[in-house]
Amino acid sequence: MYLNLEEVNVLIEKIESAQTIIIHRHVSADPDAIGSQLGLKTLIKNGYPTKRVLAAGTISQGLKWLGEMDEVSREDYESALVIVVDTANHPRIDTTINPNYIHWNIKIDHHPDVDQYADFQIVHTKASSTSELISFISRYSDERLPMDDVAARYLYAGILGDTGRFMYNSTTPLTFDAAAYLIQFDFNAQYLSDMMAQITLDEAKFHGYFYEKLTIEDGVAYVTITQEEMKKFNITEEQSNSTVNLPSRLAGVYSWVTFVEQEGSEIAYRCRIRSRGPVINGIAANHDGGGHPMASGANVYSSQELEQLVDEMKQAVKKYLNKKGDKDAI
Repeated sequence: MYLNLEEVNVLIEKIESAQTIIIHRHVSADPDAIGSQLGLKTLIKNGYPTKRVLAAGTISQGLKWLGEMDEVSREDYESALVIVVDTANHPRIDTTINPNYIHWNIKIDHHPDVDQYADFQIVHTKASSTSELISFISRYSDERLPMDDVAARYLYAGILGDTGRFMYNSTTPLTFDAAAYLIQFDFNAQYLSDMMAQITLDEAKFHGYFYEKLTIEDGVAYVTITQEEMKKFNITEEQSNSTVNLPSRLAGVYSWVTFVEQEGSEIAYRCRIRSRGPVINGIAANHDGGGHPMASGANVYSSQELEQLVDEMKQAVKKYLNKKGDKDAI
């Protein structure tokens, strides 16, 4: 087990010393970000019902079915304990308040620890998700952060999201242990799984277009998505996330990236980078990003930088196959 009791005790001591607790997560929220955020909020309320606990951040339209955020004002941060979940680096914290007014007290995360922005942190990269990590925090808390049906639903959804419904290689025996514990509670696990897989008809049509536009070279698949194309297919940038793992089904593809055009920003494209073997988070770090070895995000600021990122991915695939001894032609 990666988690230790001392970490849990320090966390609970800090929670007990605060009357107001505000929980943040990363921008462009995914199920693990919201699941771990709202799951932790529920656990704290279960153990300390008189405390004021707020979930801060922008509303995720595509995940409103999972849960919604609270209204948080600048005044709420006075003497508040601020916790950030599932967020590797400070610039990715989602807040509607000027971050200059906020002191980040605690970080709970499963991403590689590249930015130690909080006073105290619980970071374990062996966890499949921050939701998995928080489920173990609850179990180690000696009923001080007791689990219930609501928290279990949030945390199970977060685990489903970050493991691709237990299909990604981030899934470990401890992941199944956490899921087996959570599923004992009363919530509709089938509904959560169905919602993770559900797409609209517009998204399905866009998937077909995505495959047609995809380029595959030297074991790397890549595609650009423009604002005009998203408008043509009547999908939002958030909905375009549903394409992120489509190239994983293609034989001969070892790493892939989707470039999503940005408007009204100095960023030319946001990059969703994935892999089935080559380590790509170092590449993301070269381009204003970061993340997991097999799943990262980045930003590029020109078409030239876009081409550079693809070239780096090709080199990573070549290095991976040479080391692996794979004889596949690329």
